[in-house]
Parts: sequence; structure tokens; C-alpha cells
Amino acid sequence: MFANQLALDATTAQRLIEIALTPVPDLPLHDAILYAAKGGKGLRAFLVLEGARLHDVGDRAGHAAAAIEAMHTYSLVHDDLPVMDDDDLRRGQPTVHRKWDEATAILVGDALHSLAFELVCAPGGGVVDAARAELALTLARAAGAQGMVLGQALDIAAETGPPLDLYQITRLQAGKTGALITWACCAGPRIAQADIGPLQTYGDALGLAFQIADDILDETGDAAAVGKAVGKDAAAGKATFVSLLGLEGAQRRAQDMVDSACDALGPYGSRADTLKDAARFVIARDK
Repeated sequence: MFANQLALDATTAQRLIEIALTPVPDLPLHDAILYAAKGGKGLRAFLVLEGARLHDVGDRAGHAAAAIEAMHTYSLVHDDLPVMDDDDLRRGQPTVHRKWDEATAILVGDALHSLAFELVCAPGGGVVDAARAELALTLARAAGAQGMVLGQALDIAAETGPPLDLYQITRLQAGKTGALITWACCAGPRIAQADIGPLQTYGDALGLAFQIADDILDETGDAAAVGKAVGKDAAAGKATFVSLLGLEGAQRRAQDMVDSACDALGPYGSRADTLKDAARFVIARDK
């Protein structure tokens, strides 16, 4: 059930991004944007749409789902650049700056970042003005210097600074990975103008579980399955959940986070079973 819904929601988000890009001239930039946006798991789009379905506004959440996929993809394109993580492979394909060039990759990221706000602010679709404004404001905070960008800055600073402790690495990853995941979880209740509390707690725990799983995959995964280089954190001497807790300790911590995420869904009863499946998937995945 979850796997089918994940694939369907990823396709929905991808199609909306393609539609939004229709007016863009047929330049290499257009092709590069579409190239970057393809092939992801679509987890964040799923979280938007499933949270909306829980609040009976699933038909109003398509643009928010596409927006978070655009924002996430922008972050990956920039993160892969030589001045950042310097990666050659993403989603099983050459990174954008390898297939085209660094200038194109920067512009692709810029375009996707702007597209995210264009999508989330688009009028119509049954989302009231106040909800669209709240989505845009909170997306800016989640993606910017209070969230994802802050996490990335802390990660870069850690490369030349003293090793991070568990509190510091948790704070770093809450921004770098967790902020957009939590935003995705809260988008549905925001569209419905409902209480975000349970899904915010779920999203915070899910984001941490997701990053711990990423650290485990970097230690134990296969590059062909993961779709990007593995073993880079250990080679660079980076502090990760695995380096701080050990492999078994990191696996236990990830399971604890999944349990916390599922517990947060109690107010929704059995209607939230698909979100519980998503939490379990996050630590069982191989990419």
C-alpha cells in the first residue's frame, strides 16, 4: 500500500513540476531542471499529500507536494557541487554539474528554489490565502538560515572544526535533513488550518530517523543501490550517528525515532497506518 502510494505521489509532484516549467524556453537549462527533478523517492511529496488526506484536503495539496520536491531537489543539486560535497553521482545518474557544467547546476538550483515558492503560492486549488501565506513563510524558514541552510553551514564548519558531539550532530541534521521533512508533514494540516502538533512531532522524529538511516547506508550501503557515493563520511573523518553511537547503537536510535513517530500519530487512529508504514520504510530502505 505505502510503496504504491509513494510512487503515485512522486509522479503527481513530478508532473506538476513539468507543467510549471512549460513556459521555460527550450534551452539546456530546461532539460537540466527536468533531469535533476527525476528519479527521487518522492517521500516528501508523499508526506505532504498523506498529511492532507488525513485532514480531508488531499485534493488541495498537489502544489505544496510539488513545491517541497522542487526545494529538496535544488538542495541536492547545490550540495553536489565541487565547493560543497563534490559528488559525481545522484539518484543513480551523473550529477547535474557533471552532465552539464557548474554554472548550469547553480542556475538549476536557483530555478528550482524559486519554483518551489511559485508553486506553493499559486492561487486557486481551494487553498485559502492565509494558508498559502503560512505555507510560504514556513517553507522559507525551513529551507533557509533557520533550517536547511543552517544545517549545511554547520556541516561545512564541522569539516575543519573539532569533532561534533551527539547533541551537535543532532542539531545539525535537524536543520540539514529534518526541517524540510517536518515542513512536508505539517503542510496538510496547515492547508486545512488544523492543529499541526501531532504531525510536527511525527516529522521531527521521522527526519532524525531518516538521517540516521542515511548515516548507516553511508557505512554499509552499496553505491549502485544507494544511487550516490558511499563511505565518504568515514573517509573525511566526519562525525555521524554511526561514528558516535556505533552501528548497532545507531540502528537502535533509528528504531526509537520510528517508534516515537508512530506514537505521535495516535490521535489519527488507523487512518494513519500508511504514515506508520512510511516511518518503518525510512529505516528499512537501501537507498
